[in-house]
Amino acid sequence: MVRVLGRANSINVQKVMWLAAEIGLDVDRVDVGGAFGGNDTPEYLAKNPSGKIPTMEDGDFVLWESNSIVRYLAEKYGSSPWFPAMMEDRYRASQWMDHYIATHHPHMTTIFYNLIRMSAEERDDSLVAKCVESLSVSWEVVDRHLAENEFLTGTAPTMGDIPMGCAAYRWHNLEIDRPDLPNLKRWYESLASRSAFKEHVMLPMT
Repeated sequence: MVRVLGRANSINVQKVMWLAAEIGLDVDRVDVGGAFGGNDTPEYLAKNPSGKIPTMEDGDFVLWESNSIVRYLAEKYGSSPWFPAMMEDRYRASQWMDHYIATHHPHMTTIFYNLIRMSAEERDDSLVAKCVESLSVSWEVVDRHLAENEFLTGTAPTMGDIPMGCAAYRWHNLEIDRPDLPNLKRWYESLASRSAFKEHVMLPMT
């Protein structure tokens, strides 16, 4: 059985668990990190020297970095559409996964930590506003793409929708001023109607 080490409220763990549920893969998830600790032990660091979560174990094979885990599970245990049949579509999906890491994740993390993890006295409201402004521009890029595409890689959700979909849940539910992006909202609502997304992504933000 595949084992995932990481707490359920981590966006990076949510990526993996959402994909696993969509492809019908039985996963044993173990609470690690955050309030549970355990990610700074010699045993854990021997598996994942970054000390971050998640870490995946598939028999003797160990893998870390959430997007890499999503790609691995989609290819080994999934099928089309989650792991696209055409090579070109696989690279388009991978493109959106990389775009999330490069463009969205740093700003989303700053907003999330300030609004959810910090007290009102600790927050940097000006920094949050700058990150929201930058993210609004990035989400507009996604919105324009979705004007002509049902999902990020065409007519069905793929592994490429996973990272941005998890971020979209937070974007639409954090107390921030968001621009009106109807295509983005339509895409997000289509993901939010999926049982696997509800179970693994639409969790209280803590």
